[in-house]
Amino acid sequence: MPKILILRFSSIGDIVLTTPVVRILKQQVKDAEIHYCTKPNFKTILESNPNITKVHCLGDSLGALILELKKEKFDYVIDLHNNLRTSIIKFRLGIPSNSFDKLNLKKWLLVNLKINRLPTLHIVDRYLASASEWNVKSDGLGLDYFIPEKDLVDLNILPIEYRNGYIAFAIGAQHFTKRLPQHKIEELCRKLSLPILLMGGKEDAQTGEAIVAKLKAENRTVFNACGKFNLNQSASLIKQAKTVFSHDTGLMHIAAAFGKEIYAIWGNTVPAFGMYPYKTTYHSLENTHLGCRPCSKIGFDKCPKGHFKCMEEQDFAFVKEN
Repeated sequence: MPKILILRFSSIGDIVLTTPVVRILKQQVKDAEIHYCTKPNFKTILESNPNITKVHCLGDSLGALILELKKEKFDYVIDLHNNLRTSIIKFRLGIPSNSFDKLNLKKWLLVNLKINRLPTLHIVDRYLASASEWNVKSDGLGLDYFIPEKDLVDLNILPIEYRNGYIAFAIGAQHFTKRLPQHKIEELCRKLSLPILLMGGKEDAQTGEAIVAKLKAENRTVFNACGKFNLNQSASLIKQAKTVFSHDTGLMHIAAAFGKEIYAIWGNTVPAFGMYPYKTTYHSLENTHLGCRPCSKIGFDKCPKGHFKCMEEQDFAFVKEN
């Protein structure tokens, strides 16, 4: 029985994007036992996954984690994060391993010189290449997200208008340059005919309230769910939505796991990085006429050029009414 450890510490979207590797290893490697190591705040993404035997968490002490992992006597490590800490873990465990190629040089070329040498493979397929030692093959399926029963959301808790269909709009993102300004979110919402459920974390709640106040004054049906639900509950609401609008963030990939039709909104990042919605119908909302995109593979607290045209000049003309 091969015992395989997968390393990926963060973040929400990146972890969801590793779930096909977990599933394929479990299904294609005879009697495989799959363990996963991540940060404590991402454990809820993985603990209901039936393909994972055990989730290990990186606490305050890397040494303590390594001692815990050594006791498991793993046969192999698949490093899907590939940073200093995962390198230390692999060295200290002293067992065979393989690491995900982050293609940092090719990303640097695209960001800084606008020379695209990145492969046309989705990052999921690049993750899977890290498991090549086990002779696994893509199963052609999508991402996985398993919601524990206690976090399934009954739509009866929402206003009655939402029970016959709604659009989920994930308005948050970790970095400013990945987020539409509030007035552009409002502009996009005005094109949508179904009730709109604004989704995000507690940090997005104030923006959500401001959007609701503005649009309700125009007699539009908008509900601010930002900060009101945990991640699994948010996933349940995403699963029950008719359509999902999202910035380049974790909820976009959770929506892909449920096969939702997605309108993916791109600011400083681009689909060429390989992290567009996987195995689902999606539409890209992006300003493709700028020479400064992408300006970062991650994001900034403000536009480096000062104009923020990647978001301010977004044209929503092709968005069909939902």
